Amino acid sequence: MADGRAETRDRLAIIAGGGLLPRYVADAARARGENPYILALSNESSENWSGFDHQVISIGNYAGIGAAFRANGIGRAVLSGFVRRRPEWRDIHAPWKALLAVPSIVRTLMKGGDDTVLKMVIRLIESEGVRVVGAHEIVPDLLGTEGPLGTVVPDTAAEADIAAAAAAALALGRLDVGQGAVAVGGRVVALEGAEGTDAMLERVAQLRVAGRISQRRKGVLVKLCKPEQDLRADLPSIGVETLRRAQAAGLAGLAVEAGRSLVLEREALMAEANACGLFVTGIVPSRTEGAS
Repeated sequence: MADGRAETRDRLAIIAGGGLLPRYVADAARARGENPYILALSNESSENWSGFDHQVISIGNYAGIGAAFRANGIGRAVLSGFVRRRPEWRDIHAPWKALLAVPSIVRTLMKGGDDTVLKMVIRLIESEGVRVVGAHEIVPDLLGTEGPLGTVVPDTAAEADIAAAAAAALALGRLDVGQGAVAVGGRVVALEGAEGTDAMLERVAQLRVAGRISQRRKGVLVKLCKPEQDLRADLPSIGVETLRRAQAAGLAGLAVEAGRSLVLEREALMAEANACGLFVTGIVPSRTEGAS
């Protein structure tokens, strides 16, 4: 097979969506002596994978993914990167054993939130005898840590905004809708939906220009894991682009969940945050915040 080890079933597969995370995972796996096999999702992954054993495959082709697992001795898989578009029911190609293991595939795709869908995907992968591991297990250095990550620290007003946005993000997460919220002046002004964090921050910027949000008070973005989230997929993440959009929205900084979120481009992120006077901090929210 591609690495001569198909019979061992221990090779790592990286199911690569969009963004920077799949490359981080692939490089880290290679650095520790692994030969990862890349399953690049068509119309999602934009990376050049020519330096790795790889194939391009559609997101709904579970039968093809299973065949790739068997042909390349895959025993572990990582889900990494974002997916902009869910497959339509007609795009789903799954073997009978997968349909028996996860009989409500179509209903889940049509009605489930992101976490519900990802749990279904994990079950489909596991039906092939492949163990799903988290990206943070391959690249633990990406995990956010508690406290400020740069030289800028949140002031009293920002701390109040962090508390308000964290409570809102947890409540939103219980509904399996999104992971992020923005608070300005102690008031929640935006919740992340299907559009994602970047589009939410663009909306905040537009609201500020329109005068719907105070021009005087800055505010914060908070991103947290959903309360019932499977930590092996879709951990909240931030990077340089998140910071730039937060700055364009007039925010004072970003707060992410320590130990349960990913900080990409850490050095560049810290340098830019310090230069523009925004804070980036890791928090440990109470898991009872926002509970009824």
